[in-house]
Amino acid sequence: MRRSVIIGTGSDLPPRRVPNEDFLDNRFFVDYGVPIDPADNEQTVRKFREITEIVERRWVTDDQVASDLGLEAARRAIAASGVDPESLDAIVFAHNFGDVRADNRRCDFCPTLAARVKQRLGIASPDCVAWDLPFGCPGWLQGVIQVDAFMRAGDMTRALVIGAETLSRISDPRDRDSMIYADGAGAAVVEARETDDPVGVLAHAVRSDTLDHAGLLWMGRSFDAGHDDRTLYLKMHGRKLYNYALTTVPALVKKSLDRAGLALGDVAKVFLHQANAKMDDAILSRLFKLYDVEPIPPGIMPMTISWLGNSSVATVPTLLDLVVRGELEGHRLVPGDVVVFASVGAGMNINSVVYRWV
Repeated sequence: MRRSVIIGTGSDLPPRRVPNEDFLDNRFFVDYGVPIDPADNEQTVRKFREITEIVERRWVTDDQVASDLGLEAARRAIAASGVDPESLDAIVFAHNFGDVRADNRRCDFCPTLAARVKQRLGIASPDCVAWDLPFGCPGWLQGVIQVDAFMRAGDMTRALVIGAETLSRISDPRDRDSMIYADGAGAAVVEARETDDPVGVLAHAVRSDTLDHAGLLWMGRSFDAGHDDRTLYLKMHGRKLYNYALTTVPALVKKSLDRAGLALGDVAKVFLHQANAKMDDAILSRLFKLYDVEPIPPGIMPMTISWLGNSSVATVPTLLDLVVRGELEGHRLVPGDVVVFASVGAGMNINSVVYRWV
């Protein structure tokens, strides 16, 4: 049987550290034209930390764009895999906004970011197909699901899947939610192997709830009514998004485990999209309640949001790479470990992959 296995990972964290204190002088608005008294900023920032547990985040420098981060993460993943880049059958680049420059906030998609990375890697083979994947925060994981389908069908042997985003470039500085957003990139080389052992991608589940939930994340004008340009920024209905994730993500994770013929007790690690620490804790708790299991094993869910923030499609592959490289204290993977990857984001889209480490 053909199985899809991860043979190398990489990530790129921008050098610019932005602590919460950097937002104390911002002029925030609760909604369009509804300001917050600047005297309350300290309380606003303190409450933000209590809810999200974010202390700082990484932002790109003025000379960087998403494809730069994705390229570096790709180079590290390829180096870790030990493969020849020319042997890649595909490069999938998951993102949502393309390359957004510091001096021009328009989204740049042409050529695709995957094509840019392929060119800069110096890959000459026309058989290496490069495409972009916009799927909200679950984009990188959806890329893994796509290449797994090609590999099981026998149409692909080796692929590079990248997730990168520069949310700092499309966040509204007048919106408190801008403190959530971060930048980064993660990547993995996935390879098809003929084996009878149940390893690599074992099962997955995906859902899209657009009818009632497509508008939970959207692009809109700045909350500052006096802002005179027509720039669009990322907006979200935070409370509704929280409730949506809490009621849908655990059930989808269970569905993927059921498809793999496994129970929650078989899982060594849960790699969950890093959007909000309290939301992630609540999702994990709800998942364990579905199985009527308690207590939750300590260390089952690695977390990076406190110092990396929410970097959208980059959070899950970055988290994985940090664990693989031994850079996240108290967390490691050994052959045979069952891992659940899950993410939720704009669309609204959710996906979950059950994976056995090799």
